[in-house]
Amino acid sequence: MKVFMAKRRAFGLGRLVAGLAAVAMGLVLTVPALAESVIGAPAPWGVGLQPSGGPIKDRISSFNDMVFAIITVITIFVLVLLAYCVWRFSANRNPNPSTTSHHTGLEIAWTVIPVLILVVIAIPSFRLIYYQDRAVDADLTINVQGRQWYWNYTYVDQGNFTFDSYPIQTADLKPGQLRNLEVDNELVIPVGANIRIMTTGHDVIHSFFVPALGVQKYTIPGRSMETWMRADRAGIYYGQCNQICGTNHWFMPIAVRAVPRAEFDTWVADARKRFAQADGSAPAIAAAPAAQETLQIAEARR
Repeated sequence: MKVFMAKRRAFGLGRLVAGLAAVAMGLVLTVPALAESVIGAPAPWGVGLQPSGGPIKDRISSFNDMVFAIITVITIFVLVLLAYCVWRFSANRNPNPSTTSHHTGLEIAWTVIPVLILVVIAIPSFRLIYYQDRAVDADLTINVQGRQWYWNYTYVDQGNFTFDSYPIQTADLKPGQLRNLEVDNELVIPVGANIRIMTTGHDVIHSFFVPALGVQKYTIPGRSMETWMRADRAGIYYGQCNQICGTNHWFMPIAVRAVPRAEFDTWVADARKRFAQADGSAPAIAAAPAAQETLQIAEARR
């Protein structure tokens, strides 16, 4: 009986080890695949900015690190100064408090030093704002129109085809897809290309926001606004509308898929057929400027 129980425990332990090994192997094989495909997405209990997928986000991250360092130094200085004041000017050490009410040097210092700190922050801040503002020598132009509650994209210099991008309901998600971030039609762009984004609104104000690519622009009805983005690595970059736009504001995701140029050209050829109207022409965007007008506006604003 003892021999039988020992063999049974050994068999159970062997199954447990085999199971853990299988799980570990699955994680080893699955995690790299996810890391290669999904670059820009929120992480549970994540701290800090999303990993950078392009040059704009690189500059945003650098600026964020610089400001964080300045804030850290200021915070430590103030805490040390407060602690020193509590210790140095306590009632026990100063039974007769000073009656000094003005100090010219000190007043100049606490005025000039904050101004210099703001100048140090302002110069790279303005440079970053102008860098984000518009594309120079754009390789591709895409019209983005925010609608309640989905996105409409038009590839104005790739045949002027247009399509809608709707969120996928939770019940329809496939294994591995991210809740509240997946869409039926992704915004596909070529890796390494400068993408001019022209935004406009159809009904209310929305915001086209993809954190990992460092792009955020309002879509305002009756106005055409410009920004740009570039993905230096192939993968999927997720975003969402971050402007309160109504009941389903929380469920207005963006999915940008960056692919090699050859794969992008193949996708464009297929998209022209899939999103074409019955007469062979691409459907027009309501309340959006025509392709030629969009390009003229972009050139005029340089």
